[in-house]
Amino acid sequence: MYNGSILEKHEPQVATTGSGIPVRDKTATLTAGYRGPVLIEDGDLLEDLSHFNRERIPERVVHAKGFGAKGFFEVTNDITKYSAAKVFSSVGKKTPVAVRFSNAFRERGSADTDIDPRGFAIKLYTEEGIWDLIGLNLRVFVLNDPKILTSFVHAVKRDPVTDLVNSTTLWDMVTLRPESTHGILWLFSPATLPCTMRGLNAFAVNTFKLVNAYGKYVYCKFNIIANQKVKSLTLEQAQMLKSSDPDYYQRDMFDSIAKGNFPSWTLKIQVMTQLEADLSPFDPLDATKLWPEDKYPMIEVGRIVLNENPANHFAEVEQIGFSPANLVPGILPSLDRVLQSRLFAYMDTQRYRIGNNFQQLPINRPINPVRNYQRDGHMTFVNQGGAPNYYPNSFGGPEPSSQAKNLSAPYYVSGYAYEYHERNPDYFSQARETDLTMKVENL
Repeated sequence: MYNGSILEKHEPQVATTGSGIPVRDKTATLTAGYRGPVLIEDGDLLEDLSHFNRERIPERVVHAKGFGAKGFFEVTNDITKYSAAKVFSSVGKKTPVAVRFSNAFRERGSADTDIDPRGFAIKLYTEEGIWDLIGLNLRVFVLNDPKILTSFVHAVKRDPVTDLVNSTTLWDMVTLRPESTHGILWLFSPATLPCTMRGLNAFAVNTFKLVNAYGKYVYCKFNIIANQKVKSLTLEQAQMLKSSDPDYYQRDMFDSIAKGNFPSWTLKIQVMTQLEADLSPFDPLDATKLWPEDKYPMIEVGRIVLNENPANHFAEVEQIGFSPANLVPGILPSLDRVLQSRLFAYMDTQRYRIGNNFQQLPINRPINPVRNYQRDGHMTFVNQGGAPNYYPNSFGGPEPSSQAKNLSAPYYVSGYAYEYHERNPDYFSQARETDLTMKVENL
């Protein structure tokens, strides 16, 4: 039993849903086959994620403290053989972006230099709609199954009884979940304390698919590599800044852009064919695994330049909402379990936190017209006039896109629906081999 800061051992009780129904499995999600997609019939997962998304008001549940900037993405290398997404269609093409940097687990009043995963979320306003690319400074995630994601966040948040940070809960959980080893090593490496966020490398730890004009796909990892010098603070410097300038990263970014010192990053991809994935000694769809660069080299795509500060923090940073489900034609999700749960969870939390029509806010609105059959709801202000609100109709209502359908890249799924656990897991090889050293310098 747990009564705040004191942990007492008792016989465990049966876990249930909020309706008192016994939970069959708390650490594996229901999938179609061993590596198949997550099934929406997993009511335990949906209840857990939905409840989790509504546990904090009004802060974001995670990544509560953050700051942002605007700029553009420019294609510098032709990758059309991998993806038919129009955002990549020609070298030199520019797309407007808005970026939010954040701390992952601490609240808005925390210090920038707390040890915490760093978020790097990019909203690209493409001609085919919004593409949200969401990264962390960790190359791998701490978990590979969404069933225990909410528990992990609870373990790193404040104690529900004392409202104090309790490190016992974090270490208790990660020692019981060995797949977190690699991610925890990254979290406590120098990478977690960059000298500035301008020198931060970020990685979309999930695996996606890129689909070309012929409907052929490859698996893809997105990597966001700083063009500024990458170096880290010492622990002593981080502690000093925590007391002297708790908004240090935010101030540095704002002042640098205001002075015309525009930071930039290079977007790079790693690609893997289906055959390579089938023959891989590790599961490439496991978010706790990285793809070795000697086998899957970085391929340059373009550069991200931030050259404009927000005009209003609340309107353009606090109200911005990201979701991995925002994928334009030519980019698809993979069967990465953690990603599949995020496709639901992020949209759901934005509708709760900001509102059902959060996509109508200027910072979240696409640059191309929105035409659908959604109407009304709280704080709607773009209701599409007299256009029909049902489908099919005889009055010129919007039709599905044949181009998007051609880029859907069908894939075969078969298997028994069951909560599958990892077979013959290897949680430590990559953790042992990864070079986590970074240059640590004085400011």
